[in-house]
Amino acid sequence: MTGVATARRSRITPEREAELYEAVLDLLREVGYDALTMDAVAARTRSSKATLYRQWGGKAELVAKAVRHNKPGGLGLGELDTGSLKGDLHALTLRSDDCQMEQNSALMRGLAMAIHGNPDLLRAFRDHLIEPEMAEFRRLLQRAIDRGEVRADNPALDYVMHMMIGGFAARTLIDEQPPTQAFLLSYIDAVVLPALGITTS
Repeated sequence: MTGVATARRSRITPEREAELYEAVLDLLREVGYDALTMDAVAARTRSSKATLYRQWGGKAELVAKAVRHNKPGGLGLGELDTGSLKGDLHALTLRSDDCQMEQNSALMRGLAMAIHGNPDLLRAFRDHLIEPEMAEFRRLLQRAIDRGEVRADNPALDYVMHMMIGGFAARTLIDEQPPTQAFLLSYIDAVVLPALGITTS
């Protein structure tokens, strides 16, 4: 049965999968998570609802995978290696232009509200986004430790992801402006790297 299920799940081509994910994100921006339905996704993408359920199981997994697919370069943090932590964090930031950041910021604000009231969505985000990205981020930081840039006992190591997400999210809340490359690069240099004991001057 597992082989049959795998065969069924592999019928959608990567191009078709990308098209479906883009349609899901468009619908999320238009109506939000709670109002998004598999019927609407099926209609927008000219798919059968049965195909969508067979491939993704339900709305939560579909949305989480669409968001993951939309991340610049996928996840891929573990493969990012410029030779310095500053270079890695800057390169990560530069994967998205200002327009993409503004769109993603608005999308994530809406999803953050939905996650609080939808355990299935929270679980899907943990499985497909949060835990994989945390694992890759830890590998990126471990390389910095191995290079001698950061002390292994630096307490800020446990909070780098929190700082990065916090800066991204707080830009709109505090400054009423979308996050931009310039803002995040300066934030990394002024806040994140000094917390890790890396001087940027």
